[in-house]
Amino acid sequence: MLAAQRKELLLERLAREGRIVAKDFAAEVRTSEDSIRRDLRELAEAGLCQRVYGGALPVSPAVADYSTRQTVAVDSKTRVAATAAALIEPGMAVILDGGTTALAVARTLPSTLNATVITHSPTIAAALGEHSSIDLFLIGGRIFKHSMVASGAAAVEAAQAITADIFLLGVTGVHHEAGLTTGDADEAAMKRALSRRSAETYVLASSEKLGAASRYPVLPLAEITAVITDAKATDRAVGDLETAGVRILGATT
Repeated sequence: MLAAQRKELLLERLAREGRIVAKDFAAEVRTSEDSIRRDLRELAEAGLCQRVYGGALPVSPAVADYSTRQTVAVDSKTRVAATAAALIEPGMAVILDGGTTALAVARTLPSTLNATVITHSPTIAAALGEHSSIDLFLIGGRIFKHSMVASGAAAVEAAQAITADIFLLGVTGVHHEAGLTTGDADEAAMKRALSRRSAETYVLASSEKLGAASRYPVLPLAEITAVITDAKATDRAVGDLETAGVRILGATT
C-alpha cells in the first residue's frame, strides 16, 4: 500500500473511530509500525491529527485563529453558554476564561446580575464593561492572541491573589484518555493556575471539542466538577467521558 493510500485510510479511520493505535493499524495493513508512525507524524505536521503516545487522536478545530473560531459552532457555543451562565448565582465570585465560548457566556449574563467576575481576557472584560452590577477584575500579562488572554509568569503570579466559587474553563480538546488540552503551553499553565484558585471548575465544551485533542495538557478529568456540552447523550465521546467518571451537564436550550 502506498503512503498516500495509508494516510487516506488513517484519516478515514480516525474520523470513524476517534483514535488510531499505530501498532494495531500497522498489523492490519501489513506494514511496519515505523511507517505508520511516520505517516501520523506527517499528518500531524499538516494539522490533520494530534499525535499521542502509541498513535493519534482527532485534532481540535478550535486551534484556528480567534476571528475564525467566532464563526465555528456558533449555535453550540450559545447553548453551552446559556447553561454555564445559569450556574452563576448572585453574590458569587466567578473566574471566566477567555476564548469564544467564554465570550458567549459573558454576553449571556443578565445586566442586573450582582456578582464578581475575574478574567484574564480583555475581550471578556470589555464585554462586561457596561454591566453595572458586576464587580470586574482583570488579570494582566502578556496577551496570547489566539484566545485573547493574558498568560505567562506575571499572569500566573497575579492569579495567586484571587479566589472564586467557580471557574468556567475553555479548552480546545476534551478527551476521555487525553483529558483537557489546549494548543499553547503558557495558556495551559494559566488555566491550571486559575483552576487551583476556584472551588469548582466547569469545562465549556461545545460539541466540536469532544473526542478531540491538542498538544498541551491542561488538567486531568478527575480535577474538574463537570463538562458542559450540547453534544447528544448518545454521542460516543459523551459515553466515553461518562464511563471515565466525568459528570456531564447537558446544554439543550
